[in-house]
Amino acid sequence: MDLNVTGGNASCPIDTRVESVLVPILYMLVLVVSLPGNCLSIYVALQRRTELGVYLFNLSLADLLYTLTLPLWIDFSLSDDNWRAGIVLCKICSFLTYTNLYASAGFLCCISFVRFLGVVYPLRFLQIRTVRAAVVISLVVWVFQSATHVLLLIKDETYIDDNMHVLCYDIYPLERWKAHLNYVHVAFGFVFPLVLLLAFHRGICNAIRGNRATRAHEKRRAKKLMLSITLSFVLCFAPYHAVLLVRSVREPDDCCFARSIFKAYKLSVALTTLNCLSDPVLYCFVSESVRDDMLPFSFLLGRRRKPKLAARTGLGAILPNRPSSGQTQARPTHSAYQVRE
Repeated sequence: MDLNVTGGNASCPIDTRVESVLVPILYMLVLVVSLPGNCLSIYVALQRRTELGVYLFNLSLADLLYTLTLPLWIDFSLSDDNWRAGIVLCKICSFLTYTNLYASAGFLCCISFVRFLGVVYPLRFLQIRTVRAAVVISLVVWVFQSATHVLLLIKDETYIDDNMHVLCYDIYPLERWKAHLNYVHVAFGFVFPLVLLLAFHRGICNAIRGNRATRAHEKRRAKKLMLSITLSFVLCFAPYHAVLLVRSVREPDDCCFARSIFKAYKLSVALTTLNCLSDPVLYCFVSESVRDDMLPFSFLLGRRRKPKLAARTGLGAILPNRPSSGQTQARPTHSAYQVRE
């Protein structure tokens, strides 16, 4: 159907049929997989009691909170862009959607940063690689993202169009204050995290390439995982932020442009939800130690698995060994790495 969206003094008819078909289908698929996947990821992260476990917990929590908003966005799309949940839930859903979307990117960077320090500087910055430091850094990420998007809780984000449909957050053409907020999203929510991920992963690759103590298959697996992390981030976030940047530059007060880019925008928004699926897969289910942590759930698969005694690879950085409580910690060296999740 054509949706007449009133923004300022102009009326902007938008064809929403693409959103009422493709978008809710994708949201439903993500909801079905992401909800149990991230719940299981949170369980696994809680078993670790390490700084990496803290970041994994917060990453999965951000993805889970984002996933919990999907039922209302599904109803919104199936109702031809008619928000039926009320003003308060519109504010809460908008706030949770954007806060957790960018918090997820922040925690990806935190995890890569910890792995980078463990590989490149194994004897330095040990005070940063503690559970307490991870908790503090995680709180900083949450506070920063919440403060950035608190305006969504203050402003009334519902609008009534010419067809008496109630819209939530998005209005066409784009409002100027949202265009300015989008510049912040693109710069600090995509470009800056991407630069950090590339820099950390390049440093890790250089370190393990010159380390003879790391076996060849461990090097290959670590490189594949780092490449998968970066590609996943780009595929989930790049289309949305590219469209967002173009909208912010061209769309304000331009209804014709708003109509022409509407489909690309809605599909790119839906694509970001795939990040809720890729995070638990990349950071949990590829890890042997995590599969060992999931042994209590093996009855769901109809079989039991024995924990492996071999060195673990996959998620974790190549970090120096850390003893359990009560043991004396050995001094790590550059030539004595062990792959640890």
